[in-house]
Amino acid sequence: MHLFFPNVIFKKINSVTFGKDFRHKNINEFMKNILISGGAGFIGSHVVRKFVEKYPDKNIINLDALTYAGNLENLRDLENAPNYFFEKADITQIEELKQVFEKHQPDAVIHLAAESHVDRSIQDPMAFIKTNVQGTANLLNLCRDFWSLNPEYSHGNFPNYRENLFYHISTDEVYGSLGEEGYFVETTPYDPKSPYSASKAASDHLVRAYGNTYGLPFIISNCSNNYGPNQFPEKLIPLCISNILNQKPLPIYGDGKYTRDWLYVLDHAEAIETIFRKGKIAETYNIGGFNEWKNIDLIKELIRQVDEKLGNPEGASEKLLTFVKDRPGHDRRYAIDATKINRELGWKPSVTFEEGLSQTIDWYLENEEWLKNVTSGTYLEYYKKQYLSR
Repeated sequence: MHLFFPNVIFKKINSVTFGKDFRHKNINEFMKNILISGGAGFIGSHVVRKFVEKYPDKNIINLDALTYAGNLENLRDLENAPNYFFEKADITQIEELKQVFEKHQPDAVIHLAAESHVDRSIQDPMAFIKTNVQGTANLLNLCRDFWSLNPEYSHGNFPNYRENLFYHISTDEVYGSLGEEGYFVETTPYDPKSPYSASKAASDHLVRAYGNTYGLPFIISNCSNNYGPNQFPEKLIPLCISNILNQKPLPIYGDGKYTRDWLYVLDHAEAIETIFRKGKIAETYNIGGFNEWKNIDLIKELIRQVDEKLGNPEGASEKLLTFVKDRPGHDRRYAIDATKINRELGWKPSVTFEEGLSQTIDWYLENEEWLKNVTSGTYLEYYKKQYLSR
């Protein structure tokens, strides 16, 4: 059994009071322009869609540099939505960002733009420092310039209502690696082990520092491994689906017993919207799927489902399993305790891992053209270097 709920009490929370005259239904009434960085990426595109559909009275600005993982095809269905706006800009370029801020005057920023693949961070750590650290600092500085911040709100003395919000999306990898037991909670000390997680940890610290020093209203959430539709096939699940379809090896690092908690991306988007609407300023929320799987067990479950959907004999694709040399500094186990967001905000995952995986496989099988379009050019060169030469 892979589904686990540590100390979670599932109960519906009907309302959260944010001071005498403010309740969560009005908490964002002052926020008319919401900027979402990295909105053409995997998680970001699902968040953009969620906000465009849920907030038709607000302007949703999708800011993305359209690097290899950014794909506007993910949002083709929103192109004509009256409250959706796209701006191509790089968060590492302050003048590009400033033009977007001057044009749209965002009241809130949901910051997802990031370099996020550990293997790439090992190859090119400076790209991660530039995007994840410098890029986050650029956004924070522009928010300081464009928002009216009250220095009395420094040191965590934030009011119970808000007119602005910097919501920073981060990862559970900032906490480091777990042993056989235990879970990451919001107060777990940071102990990043890779250039990627170190750069994200640095960005988390910057966000908290700007809140403490300048009174910038912020919230941070740390999530576990995401999976689902539109994920770029450098990540484990879409990579294996693609390779089964093309009868290529399924690369497994080390002994295959590295353990991760898995979060369906649509559940993550729902959690982000819930935190944006109901979360408390200066708080951190862990978001997890309550699903722990060893990589080898996950891939075998994926093989079982894909073979069944393709009409292949049971286990036919297991011959593709290929153990490859481990990557440097590989964290053994991640596991999120998401009790706080459930208890305080009423969020919980909507699907089990097996259900979410089935829906994910269906999406990729129905969108093979999308998969072919993204698995070309520079991605193929990266794939060859990362896996085929090991």
